[in-house]
Amino acid sequence: MLSKSRFHGRIWAKLARESAALLRPGDRVLAAVSGGPDSVCLAHLVKKLAERRPMGLRLVHFDHGLRAGSKRDASFVRSLGRRLGVPVTVERLPVRAAARREGRTLEEAGRALRYLALARLARRARCNKVATGHQLDDQAEQLLLHLLRGASLKGLAGIPRRRPLAPGVEVVRPLLGLTRREVLDYLAYHRLRYRSDPTNRSTRFTRNWVRLRLLPLLESKNPRVREQLAALAEEVATLAK
Repeated sequence: MLSKSRFHGRIWAKLARESAALLRPGDRVLAAVSGGPDSVCLAHLVKKLAERRPMGLRLVHFDHGLRAGSKRDASFVRSLGRRLGVPVTVERLPVRAAARREGRTLEEAGRALRYLALARLARRARCNKVATGHQLDDQAEQLLLHLLRGASLKGLAGIPRRRPLAPGVEVVRPLLGLTRREVLDYLAYHRLRYRSDPTNRSTRFTRNWVRLRLLPLLESKNPRVREQLAALAEEVATLAK
């Protein structure tokens, strides 16, 4: 486990820089929490920030109904909310039916339904920010996915730190400067438990193939490839504006 000085110097310093412009005093934040490591880190971070500056916080969990453990995930997030003293909303999304109806993959349908629901729930709760747990490795994976699919210059910009979601509501991603390893270090430092999704180990999903096969192969030639891909996405985002 990291020492207190290393945690604050290496991880908290990054989070403080990232969140300074994204989360302001007076914000009302709806944080999307799956129960996985990234989202548990996000929920804990925003709660800590809300203790230092006046901000409202609510958690939302989406049950996609795609696997047997989904009810246990929802129960875990409710328990997390109780430990943090934060209200939790759980909503079931008809992902499989939407995928069939619209001719989309389960991944595409789930993402579309989640953001529609986040916009609706944020407006209902009068939240002006929706926070998601995307981190630096997600950024690298997204860039590679766009390259594989033949994206435009704008597509290669990857995951933005902030973007409009609905009138008066903005999506923010305060973990985008942390690697997946640093997220796990954060959780270990604070002794936070999280849930593991077994579907994340299936390479039949292209994103998982990129994460489990392609990125490790690239990393064997360049240990800093994740950081460099994320930096490239940032540069492209600046050029594409």
